[in-house]
Amino acid sequence: MHLVPAERAGQRTIDGHRVCDAIAAVGEPEHVRAWADRFSLLSDPRRLSLLLALHEAGPIAVSDLAVATGMRDTAVSQALRLLRTAGIVEGEKDGRIVRYRLVDGPVSALLRHCTSEPGGHAPAIP
Repeated sequence: MHLVPAERAGQRTIDGHRVCDAIAAVGEPEHVRAWADRFSLLSDPRRLSLLLALHEAGPIAVSDLAVATGMRDTAVSQALRLLRTAGIVEGEKDGRIVRYRLVDGPVSALLRHCTSEPGGHAPAIP
């Protein structure tokens, strides 16, 4: 059990090799915290709708996102501000218009996986 931290080394285990595999899978606390933060951002249906729209449509303006998601422009802007601060999206200015796009590779990969059902829609959750 080479991966067990010293403070847990005295604890009883059943399958020591599985404990090491599990510790390796969990990884560094900072990595887990970063993913928890991402999932927290994805847990809001409105933000997730925006991300799914951005994933499929590419760079798109706030007003267009509002129409696509059924949200108000101000709500879209607030959600995008949060997603931009988290580094998940970024805006590209085109004159007076700002178009947003996904920039976070892991979130893009997750959205790609979630939308890989036939027809391009996220799988239904039972």
